[in-house]
Amino acid sequence: MDRRRIDLHTHSSASDGTDAPAALMRQASAAGLDVIALTDHDGFSGWPDAAAALPAGLTLIRGVELSAAATEPGPAGERKINVHLLGYLVDASHPPLAAACRSIRASRVDRARRIVQALADDGHPVDWARTQARARGSVGRPHIAQELVEAGLVDSVSAAFTREWIGPGGRYYQSERKIPALEAIALIRAAGGVAVFAHPGAHGRGATVSEQTIARMQQAGLAGLEVDHPDHDGPTRDRLRTLARDLGLLSTGSSDFHGDNKPNRLGDELTAAAAYEAIVAGASGCAPVAG
Repeated sequence: MDRRRIDLHTHSSASDGTDAPAALMRQASAAGLDVIALTDHDGFSGWPDAAAALPAGLTLIRGVELSAAATEPGPAGERKINVHLLGYLVDASHPPLAAACRSIRASRVDRARRIVQALADDGHPVDWARTQARARGSVGRPHIAQELVEAGLVDSVSAAFTREWIGPGGRYYQSERKIPALEAIALIRAAGGVAVFAHPGAHGRGATVSEQTIARMQQAGLAGLEVDHPDHDGPTRDRLRTLARDLGLLSTGSSDFHGDNKPNRLGDELTAAAAYEAIVAGASGCAPVAG
């Protein structure tokens, strides 16, 4: 039996994690992982340092987490629901994918600036220059959350992501550009990657999409669902696993590690070796890197 420990969703300081890519690779090895995917938000800048720092025995899957949105009918007309698509082993130089990532990152910075301004306008001691300085990669809401913690306004980064503060629908929440989910899948596939829907049942993050929408995503080339995730309870995992089986999708598991920004630990959730091998076999954008 293949007992490799495979964690296919992590973040470094190149996006909203707290650990530099090289340090993340060392932590992954210390945590007993055999395979780790680096899937920073909408960018690839952490890949070179991660690959250069790989300890012996650890394999790196280079990936990205694309910010997207799915459109569904609602009681008051169409509504957009945020979704995240993990793209594994993509070609980072693929022009349309690279351009989409640049556009999304620019929108995220603009959104962060608007949130900080709204907080400051209400008298909260949050500063744009300090927020920028916290981000060694692209500035985002986790860096604003760190400002709120330091100011004593919330007890933790997680506590900032509520309706009182900067969570979806929150008092200080601002929207950012999202590409359509089907377009995100097409971009990943065109760049030689394999697309997996990240935390599709994470109700605590806001509205989730219907099974009908997931079926449309499968028809557009979605390869898998991230079933085992810290934000999924038991019934949600059971439902998603059954849905994945019915649609012929892979089931994956991942920690969604962000360093100190979340309680999730490396290896908290794992992907079966068979699903991992199917992802590698289905990709042509780049290859795994072995330490």
